[in-house]
Amino acid sequence: MGSPGGDESERKDGMVRNPFGLARLLITAVACVLPALASAQQPVEPVEQIARDFLERETTGLPGYVEITLGGLDRNNQLPACAALEPFFPAGMRPWGQVSVGVRCTTPVVWSVYLQARVAVMNEYLVTARPIRPNQIIGPDDLKLEYGDLAAQPASTLTDLSQAVGHHARYAVAAGNTVRAEMLRLPPVVQQGQTVKIIGTGQGFSVTNEGRALTRAGEGESVRVRLPNGQIVTGTARRGGVVEVRF
Repeated sequence: MGSPGGDESERKDGMVRNPFGLARLLITAVACVLPALASAQQPVEPVEQIARDFLERETTGLPGYVEITLGGLDRNNQLPACAALEPFFPAGMRPWGQVSVGVRCTTPVVWSVYLQARVAVMNEYLVTARPIRPNQIIGPDDLKLEYGDLAAQPASTLTDLSQAVGHHARYAVAAGNTVRAEMLRLPPVVQQGQTVKIIGTGQGFSVTNEGRALTRAGEGESVRVRLPNGQIVTGTARRGGVVEVRF
């Protein structure tokens, strides 16, 4: 029989204190939980669905009919199950053509995966119907419309006769060529002295800045811009006072 003092040291508020028993209980609980955590795998359907929804939002407003072909996530992936998924584009990537769509997990763990996708933008675009001479004024009979994937054409491809008819050709163009803005002497989209938005892209990154145009330029033409720090860069003029610069 234990002493009265011993009984009091083992009891508190009518409960027996047993630190060794509690420790065994905790170890047993952890041993049961660990296999469940190890076997928790990220289902592919939520990842693929959020990537597809993201592409559909990003391509809203593009001309023509958009076709999205999305590659799947490996069903044997070893990613832990995620409670919060977030889609994104790698820096500098446009939302059409051959693209990579990132999906990151933010909780309870952090990981990122990339799904490959093909975004086709099916629409009509202009093609030369016959050879074009330098400085020739473009007429309706010089052009024709073809239907195809705009994502497979240069970004400056023209899609409407009104964009080309009445303008001078900069240089000779053979029949059957896609008509691009830089082939024609179009009205300037950037004026000398204008404050322009600079979009600089490189391998895996994209930056924006402002500068002052040193020359005037039409759509697709080369233009020199002075940055706030005095550096001068050369880029491609686009509508809306935008200058694209490749690094």
